[in-house]
Amino acid sequence: MAEKHAGVMSTKTLSMVQVALMIAMTTLVTMTIRVPIFSGYTHLGDSMIFVAAILLGNKKSFVSASVGMMLADILSGYLIWAPFTFVIKGVMALIAGTIAYRSGKNGDDFGNNLIAFVAAGVWMVLAYLIASGFITAYLMSENVTFIQGIIVSVRDIPANCIEVASGILIALPLGKLIKKANIL
Repeated sequence: MAEKHAGVMSTKTLSMVQVALMIAMTTLVTMTIRVPIFSGYTHLGDSMIFVAAILLGNKKSFVSASVGMMLADILSGYLIWAPFTFVIKGVMALIAGTIAYRSGKNGDDFGNNLIAFVAAGVWMVLAYLIASGFITAYLMSENVTFIQGIIVSVRDIPANCIEVASGILIALPLGKLIKKANIL
């Protein structure tokens, strides 16, 4: 009985360590290379969200993405974005992880992972467009409607698309390598 309990504890401990490592990696990669855009910044952190989706599945990658990206916003001085980022990046990871692990694929199928990441990326681009419209209209400006905020925020779409595309290009081979090496 003690052996069974010890095995459960080590599995829980391993899971916590994996999530903590991905939170740290997500925050670090997001903060390392940042390019300012109209209402925030673009970065390579999405690659870590996608790697987490391949390695950890949907629930653990949700936690690592939402907390890691929110920490990056807070530590980078973009506090106004932190609650939006928590939800948007968490759901992004949830989408990617759910699709990557559908039908027993377990994050091992390149084509399925690509579909997962594109779907998650579409969510992220649209969600940040809406969040930026909200922030512009209700938190940053007095005389701007939500629709005007959305229109102004359209200029961030290309940068967000580049962010997703670069994340996909990095995560597909990196996730496969890490999964094959079985180091996380």
